[in-house]
Amino acid sequence: MNAPDMTVPLYRAAHGRTGDKGNRSNISVIAWHPDLYPVLLAQVTEAAVARHFAHRRPSHVRRHELPMLWAMNFVLDDVLDGGVNDALNLDTHGKALSFWLLDLPVQVPAALAGLLKGPDPG
Repeated sequence: MNAPDMTVPLYRAAHGRTGDKGNRSNISVIAWHPDLYPVLLAQVTEAAVARHFAHRRPSHVRRHELPMLWAMNFVLDDVLDGGVNDALNLDTHGKALSFWLLDLPVQVPAALAGLLKGPDPG
């Protein structure tokens, strides 16, 4: 019998980087190990990211797959309250948005638990 999947925050399976330009945020998600990449591809979808960022009201979310790097790049339009010159929020550059995405819960097969990084929040 197979052990059940584990629910973990995305940061245990991947790390990320964020950039921005105007009112657009660019968030990369890079798997810690190539065996985790297919798991992330299946779950960290455009729809899942759009739902996770619903409070920022993205007008469009696009995912670009980079399999040779075990990575994905997400482009989220209209999530920075107008950008650096127009926003009244504290994080007008959107640099912290990768941390928000890395908190997304994902299901990881128990057989891959040894590939996870970081502390277990549970």
